[in-house]
Amino acid sequence: MVDQSKKVLCSDPDYVQLTQERGTYLRSRHLQYLLAFSYWPQLALRQDKNIYEIRSYRLKPGTMIEWGNNWARAINYRQNNDEAFAGFFSQIGRLYNVHHIWCYKDLLSRKETRESAWRSPGWDECVAYTVPLIREMHTRILTPTDFSPTQ
Repeated sequence: MVDQSKKVLCSDPDYVQLTQERGTYLRSRHLQYLLAFSYWPQLALRQDKNIYEIRSYRLKPGTMIEWGNNWARAINYRQNNDEAFAGFFSQIGRLYNVHHIWCYKDLLSRKETRESAWRSPGWDECVAYTVPLIREMHTRILTPTDFSPTQ
Protein backbone atom coordinates (compact mmCIF):
# COMPACT_ATOMS: atom_id res chain seq x y z
CA MET A 1 0.00 0.00 0.00
CA VAL A 2 2.80 2.44 0.89
CA ASP A 3 4.68 1.57 -2.31
CA GLN A 4 1.55 2.10 -4.44
CA SER A 5 0.83 5.45 -2.81
CA LYS A 6 4.39 6.61 -3.35
CA LYS A 7 4.25 5.59 -7.02
CA VAL A 8 1.02 7.53 -7.58
CA LEU A 9 2.26 10.62 -5.75
CA CYS A 10 5.59 10.71 -7.59
CA SER A 11 3.74 10.77 -10.92
CA ASP A 12 1.65 13.80 -9.87
CA PRO A 13 3.36 17.01 -11.11
CA ASP A 14 1.73 19.15 -8.38
CA TYR A 15 3.05 16.83 -5.68
CA VAL A 16 6.53 16.81 -7.20
CA GLN A 17 6.54 20.63 -7.29
CA LEU A 18 5.29 20.81 -3.69
CA THR A 19 8.03 18.51 -2.42
CA GLN A 20 10.68 20.55 -4.22
CA GLU A 21 9.39 23.86 -2.81
CA ARG A 22 8.87 22.43 0.67
CA GLY A 23 12.54 21.53 0.88
CA THR A 24 13.50 25.19 0.96
CA TYR A 25 11.40 25.75 4.11
CA LEU A 26 12.44 22.72 6.16
CA ARG A 27 15.35 22.53 8.54
CA SER A 28 14.82 18.85 9.36
CA ARG A 29 12.20 16.15 9.25
CA HIS A 30 11.85 12.59 10.44
CA LEU A 31 9.70 9.78 9.13
CA GLN A 32 8.34 6.87 11.13
CA TYR A 33 6.14 4.00 10.07
CA LEU A 34 4.04 3.17 13.12
CA LEU A 35 2.07 0.12 14.19
CA ALA A 36 -0.66 0.13 16.83
CA PHE A 37 -0.21 -1.77 20.07
CA SER A 38 -2.61 -4.73 20.19
CA TYR A 39 -3.64 -4.02 23.79
CA TRP A 40 -4.63 -0.39 23.11
CA PRO A 41 -8.37 0.28 22.74
CA GLN A 42 -9.70 0.61 19.20
CA LEU A 43 -9.34 4.11 17.78
CA ALA A 44 -12.64 5.95 18.21
CA LEU A 45 -13.48 9.54 17.38
CA ARG A 46 -14.54 11.71 20.29
CA GLN A 47 -17.40 14.14 20.69
CA ASP A 48 -17.21 17.80 21.67
CA LYS A 49 -14.04 19.88 21.87
CA ASN A 50 -11.04 18.08 23.30
CA ILE A 51 -7.32 18.44 23.70
CA TYR A 52 -4.83 15.70 22.92
CA GLU A 53 -1.59 14.88 24.65
CA ILE A 54 1.07 13.01 22.71
CA ARG A 55 3.62 11.41 24.99
CA SER A 56 6.59 10.13 22.97
CA TYR A 57 9.19 7.84 24.46
CA ARG A 58 12.54 6.74 23.06
CA LEU A 59 13.26 3.39 24.67
CA LYS A 60 16.52 1.59 25.28
CA PRO A 61 17.20 -0.92 22.47
CA GLY A 62 15.78 -4.35 23.20
CA THR A 63 13.13 -3.19 25.67
CA MET A 64 10.04 -2.94 23.42
CA ILE A 65 8.59 -6.32 24.47
CA GLU A 66 9.06 -5.50 28.16
CA TRP A 67 7.43 -2.09 27.57
CA GLY A 68 4.48 -3.70 25.80
CA ASN A 69 4.00 -6.32 28.50
CA ASN A 70 3.93 -3.68 31.24
CA TRP A 71 1.64 -1.33 29.34
CA ALA A 72 -0.78 -4.16 28.53
CA ARG A 73 -1.48 -4.07 32.28
CA ALA A 74 -0.99 -0.32 32.80
CA ILE A 75 -3.61 0.67 30.21
CA ASN A 76 -6.27 -0.73 32.56
CA TYR A 77 -5.45 2.01 35.08
CA ARG A 78 -6.09 4.70 32.47
CA GLN A 79 -9.67 3.83 31.48
CA ASN A 80 -11.54 6.02 33.99
CA ASN A 81 -12.36 8.86 31.59
CA ASP A 82 -11.92 7.01 28.28
CA GLU A 83 -8.79 9.07 27.68
CA ALA A 84 -6.73 6.44 25.81
CA PHE A 85 -6.91 7.53 22.17
CA ALA A 86 -4.06 5.71 20.39
CA GLY A 87 -0.83 3.86 21.10
CA PHE A 88 1.85 3.20 18.48
CA PHE A 89 5.41 1.95 18.18
CA SER A 90 7.89 2.61 15.38
CA GLN A 91 8.57 -0.09 12.82
CA ILE A 92 10.56 1.97 10.29
CA GLY A 93 12.54 5.15 10.93
CA ARG A 94 13.70 5.93 14.45
CA LEU A 95 13.29 2.59 16.15
CA TYR A 96 12.39 1.95 19.78
CA ASN A 97 9.98 4.89 19.72
CA VAL A 98 6.56 4.75 21.36
CA HIS A 99 3.76 7.29 21.06
CA HIS A 100 0.77 7.34 23.42
CA ILE A 101 -2.03 9.73 22.53
CA TRP A 102 -4.48 10.68 25.26
CA CYS A 103 -7.73 12.61 24.86
CA TYR A 104 -8.97 15.02 27.53
CA LYS A 105 -11.80 17.52 27.80
CA ASP A 106 -9.32 20.19 28.97
CA LEU A 107 -6.14 20.62 31.01
CA LEU A 108 -8.01 20.31 34.30
CA SER A 109 -9.47 16.98 33.17
CA ARG A 110 -5.95 15.86 32.25
CA LYS A 111 -4.68 16.78 35.72
CA GLU A 112 -7.55 15.00 37.49
CA THR A 113 -7.27 11.88 35.33
CA ARG A 114 -3.53 11.58 35.89
CA GLU A 115 -3.95 12.09 39.65
CA SER A 116 -6.64 9.41 39.68
CA ALA A 117 -4.26 6.93 38.04
CA TRP A 118 -1.69 7.55 40.79
CA ARG A 119 -4.34 6.74 43.41
CA SER A 120 -5.03 3.36 41.75
CA PRO A 121 -3.20 0.46 43.40
CA GLY A 122 -0.78 -1.01 40.87
CA TRP A 123 -0.22 2.09 38.72
CA ASP A 124 2.93 3.04 40.62
CA GLU A 125 4.29 -0.47 40.04
CA CYS A 126 3.74 -0.20 36.28
CA VAL A 127 5.51 3.16 36.25
CA ALA A 128 8.38 1.74 38.31
CA TYR A 129 8.90 -1.02 35.72
CA THR A 130 8.66 1.19 32.63
CA VAL A 131 10.62 4.32 33.65
CA PRO A 132 13.98 2.48 33.59
CA LEU A 133 13.28 1.48 29.97
CA ILE A 134 13.10 5.12 28.81
CA ARG A 135 16.03 7.01 27.32
CA GLU A 136 14.10 10.17 26.47
CA MET A 137 10.54 11.43 26.74
CA HIS A 138 8.61 14.35 25.24
CA THR A 139 5.04 15.47 25.71
CA ARG A 140 2.97 17.84 23.59
CA ILE A 141 -0.54 19.21 24.01
CA LEU A 142 -2.48 19.62 20.76
CA THR A 143 -5.82 21.18 19.91
CA PRO A 144 -7.63 19.91 16.81
CA THR A 145 -8.13 22.19 13.85
CA ASP A 146 -11.72 23.10 12.94
CA PHE A 147 -11.78 20.55 10.12
CA SER A 148 -10.27 17.69 12.15
CA PRO A 149 -12.51 14.66 12.77
CA THR A 150 -10.90 14.32 16.23
CA GLN A 151 -12.82 17.20 17.79
